[in-house]
Amino acid sequence: MMQRIDLPLFYWVNQWPEALATFFRFLSEATNYPAVKILLVALLLGMMFRARKPRLAAIQALVAFPIANEITDVLKQQFPDPRPFQVLPDVIMRVGGTDSMGTASAHSANMAAVAVAMTLNLKWWGAPWIAIALLTGISRIYCGAHFPGQVLWGWCVGIAVGFAVHSLWVAIERRRNPQTDPMNAGANHAE
Repeated sequence: MMQRIDLPLFYWVNQWPEALATFFRFLSEATNYPAVKILLVALLLGMMFRARKPRLAAIQALVAFPIANEITDVLKQQFPDPRPFQVLPDVIMRVGGTDSMGTASAHSANMAAVAVAMTLNLKWWGAPWIAIALLTGISRIYCGAHFPGQVLWGWCVGIAVGFAVHSLWVAIERRRNPQTDPMNAGANHAE
């Protein structure tokens, strides 16, 4: 018998009513649909041609999510942890299976990285992205693809990557334009 502290939470979410299946399956597999890909590209392109803050949010999100995805792949290889459907006979599977490990949910990491990039740059306009990141993680549990701890790992990876990308961006901007650094603003006026 598997000793997982998140097993009761997994079963609780995985056994939510079947009426939620269409919604959560969509969140779990949204990027497989061509219409969603087109919509996301259009949204990001639109942000690129807007003011500075939306452009920064889009660029940082585009940098952060592939990094988060790659880190989850490395974690899956280095610390293999099976997915629910690989070890539990009574999982309700609502998406296709895979041979890869479930150590850290890439879906959760990717959306958390995007949510952090959007929120740090757009403040309250990042709230919808946070909601999408949370619901995407829950969808992976509901669909039987990940245990709650694996989703939590994914969220942590995505949040860390989102913050790292944003912080590095800010540091590079300060280095390139020292006069815009709030720490140097007082020094320039004192001279």
